[in-house]
Order: sequence, then structure tokens, then C-alpha cells
Amino acid sequence: MGLVKTEPSGQAAPERERRRRGRSPDDLLRQLSDPDPTARRWAARDLSAHPEAAHALADALERERDPAVREALLDALAAIGGETVAERLVPLLRSEDAALRNAVIEVLQGMPEAVAPHMARLLADPDPDMRIFAADICRSLPHPDTPRWLAELLGRESHVNVVGTALDVLAEIGGPEELPALRAVAERFAGEPFIAFSAKVAIRRIEEARA
Repeated sequence: MGLVKTEPSGQAAPERERRRRGRSPDDLLRQLSDPDPTARRWAARDLSAHPEAAHALADALERERDPAVREALLDALAAIGGETVAERLVPLLRSEDAALRNAVIEVLQGMPEAVAPHMARLLADPDPDMRIFAADICRSLPHPDTPRWLAELLGRESHVNVVGTALDVLAEIGGPEELPALRAVAERFAGEPFIAFSAKVAIRRIEEARA
């Protein structure tokens, strides 16, 4: 009786199928539209090694609804990074999908140089929600100009929720250079207890940090 060939332990059927598929860039791009979410997920992962696929990955992200595939697409775009990826991801901050918005913010925070040219426009967007999202990006954006951007925002901002978000972020990342803007906004919003309190908290944290 002949031996029956078995698959290596733990190798699931979708993985076996993936290994049988073509793995050229063109094959992978086609598989981004495969009905099988496992095929789409593995195609996204493998395309992370192909920067020229950034637009196709972004297109796929805009239509993808499977959480695992979406995560793979975002991981691939984060791995590619650069200006093209930033330009494609920034518009997704307007998505009605909160989970997608939050994931996009995390990816953008990891590409400070590519995101920096967009920040002035985002922080001046007519939509206060967009200004809030931009302030949230600043929270973990390792760029030297981030505190200054938020201080400039405070100097002109009138929306209470935007001001509150900027103050919350500056309490974490602000330095002595931002103290004049913080004191000015505390005075300007003296009639808003929450804003006045948040400004005082940010000022105290910065002063204590440099003491």
C-alpha cells in the first residue's frame, strides 16, 4: 500500500491555495479583486514589497470591507510609505467609517516627512472634524514642527472641540515655546470652564517638566 502524502502540520487549505497562485506583481494586483478574502489578504501582504503598487493598494482599501484584508492593505501601505501613500490616505480621513479613519491616522503617524506637507491644510480645513483628526495625528507624529503647528492652530481656532483636542495633545508634546499660545487661549476661553482647565493643565505639565 502506498504512502499517503500529507500536508505539513498547521498548513490550512487557503494557505496551500495561495502557494499555488501566481506571485508576480501582475498576478498579485489581479488577486486584490479575488472573491476569496484570503487571496486578497496574501496579495496585499506580498505587494508591500512593490512600491509601484501603492495606488492599487489604496484603491483596494477604499472598497474593502473584510477587516483582515483591510488590515493587510494598511500594513502594506505603511511598509511602502512616502508621498504617494500619504496623498492617497489623507482623503480617507473624511470616511464615515470610524474604524478606517482611526487606522489611517495610525498609518499616517508613522510617516512624518510625507505627512508634514499636508498638515497646514488639514489644520485649516473648514470641517472642524478634520481639524480634530489632524490634531490627533499630531499626538504621535514624530516631527519637530508638530507643537508649533498646534500652537498656531490655537491662535486662530474658535471651535471648542478643536481647541480642546489641541490642548490635550500639547499637554503631552508641548514645550516652553508653546506657553504663550496656551496662556493666550486660556484667557480667550476664560468663559469655557473645560477649555480654561485644559489650558491650565497643559501649562502646568510643561512648566513642571522644565523645572
